[in-house]
Amino acid sequence: MGTAEHGIPASELRREGSTWQGGRRAPPAWSDGYAAADLVLNAWLGRLTGHVSPAALALAWQDWASHLMLSPDKLAELSLLAGAGTAQWLQYGAAAVGGCGKEPVAPLAQDKRFADPAWQAWPWNMTSQGFLLAQQWWQRATCGVPGVAPHHTDVVTFVARQLLDAVAPSNFVITNPVVQQATIASGGRNLVNGALRAAQDVRKVLDGSRPPLAYAPGRDVAVTSGKVVMANRLVELLRYDPVTPTVHAAPILFVPAWIMKYYILDLSPHNSLVRYLVERGHTVYMISWKNPDGGDRDLSLEDYRRLGVMASIDAIVAQTGATQVNACGYCLGGTLLAIAAAAMARDRDTRLASMTLLAAQVDFTEPGELSLFIDDSEVRFLEAAMWQQGYLDTRQMAGAFQLLRSNDLIWSRRLRHYLLDLPDKDNDLASWNADATRMPYRMHSEYLRKLFLDNSLASMRYHVDGRPVSLTDIQLPVFAVGTRTDHVAPWRSVYKIVGLTDTEVSFLLTSGGHNAGVISPPGTAHRSYQIVTHAHDAAYVDPDRWEQGAPACEGSWWPAWESWLTAHAGPWVEPPAPLAGLGPAPGSYVLAP
Repeated sequence: MGTAEHGIPASELRREGSTWQGGRRAPPAWSDGYAAADLVLNAWLGRLTGHVSPAALALAWQDWASHLMLSPDKLAELSLLAGAGTAQWLQYGAAAVGGCGKEPVAPLAQDKRFADPAWQAWPWNMTSQGFLLAQQWWQRATCGVPGVAPHHTDVVTFVARQLLDAVAPSNFVITNPVVQQATIASGGRNLVNGALRAAQDVRKVLDGSRPPLAYAPGRDVAVTSGKVVMANRLVELLRYDPVTPTVHAAPILFVPAWIMKYYILDLSPHNSLVRYLVERGHTVYMISWKNPDGGDRDLSLEDYRRLGVMASIDAIVAQTGATQVNACGYCLGGTLLAIAAAAMARDRDTRLASMTLLAAQVDFTEPGELSLFIDDSEVRFLEAAMWQQGYLDTRQMAGAFQLLRSNDLIWSRRLRHYLLDLPDKDNDLASWNADATRMPYRMHSEYLRKLFLDNSLASMRYHVDGRPVSLTDIQLPVFAVGTRTDHVAPWRSVYKIVGLTDTEVSFLLTSGGHNAGVISPPGTAHRSYQIVTHAHDAAYVDPDRWEQGAPACEGSWWPAWESWLTAHAGPWVEPPAPLAGLGPAPGSYVLAP
């Protein structure tokens, strides 16, 4: 078989195929009309732009700038705001020399860049206040411009925030009093060590290496006893050993997202959700996804449903003799589980007893800040990079999530590492977060186009086995968990499951973010949650009214969910017969880099 440039098979350059539902084109690996030159150029350009489409950025900035020029009222407002801000800053500076004066702008609660007392002394207080006033002005400038598309407003605001974060005075020795104090105290050793650490990080980026995990699966985390009881080219199915003399009749299957490794649900013994359930008499099964490589480029969303969720349910029923299984999906795994449950309901497959969705979306009209990276231009640009290598690389995935919280995950980290000589504090969650995975080309393209761009699941246009599925067919009880500060799956988006299904939905909102909010064992400090069960025939309550009316409870949400799960887990029975298995948990897929 001939090859084209960069080792790409010539047969891939013009392979025919069908279009997506809704009229969208299929990914370039199996559709015609995509020229090799386009794909090679975009893949190469993506390496220079961090796989952000320059066309998408240019369109957003052009939309914003042209409408701003056509809005004299907005220009006048910004001029007045600039003048007032400058006057405030100068008045504050004059008063601050004498040790008094009220700060014109208070940083956001989550912004800790200027929290050190050193920033309160002159002239550093003027420096920080000048930056915060400029940040406030740009926020007003990028938002509320008449005529600008909402998506373009979000993109311009996001890019402006990134640029401002990059030039914040906390990032530079000459404008950061805390760094200057550390430099004097250490005789400059902090800067020397920081430069050496920066050089090491650059070398790792260039050669593609990564440091060993501080918490290794099978040694420090993912240590709950169990076995691999089924495997195929995409998953290993783990079953955990019972520790109680009797167990609930209905097992529970976890469907984690393949954007992460499963063991976030089985971290250290003290914060393992798997161990928590096993100790309470639940027979727990876990899907461990393979970390795909270029040879898995053609794996589809349907393959993940069929080889993952459905193959696991088949194995569980055969191994335990149970007639029904409780299923729990996390993040993208929850979306896949909802698709599988809707297809099963359509086909009168009654093997699911209940469905739990942890920080999982089924409607993508308001997907949060991730939508900044998802439009037609951006998806096509990203497809070119995936087409060339067969998958979305771990660094590409990590970069997108870091940009969403650049102040915390990029600039504050560089300040600690390179200027203050403060190493990261290792913990199991941070180590798991560094154990990144890849995404197969075809599956990820389908996910972005069918779910994000077309929203085909919520609009009953997502096809399984050639026929559309509808979430309204789901009749089994649903438990949905949203996390209050989630930037990946905003809780109001997660809440949409209440209006999209015709069944009883217990919705729980917990403190914390996408990961820390879910991994919240009893005893974790500063945790709280709200929960209300919405009957299938009750009138719809919007999320804001729900939040106002739902009673607040202190502590972890795990006991509330486990109590709900127990109500759907059947009577106590003897544990299922032990199996020889294919090897001990955590299996081999999770160990692959």
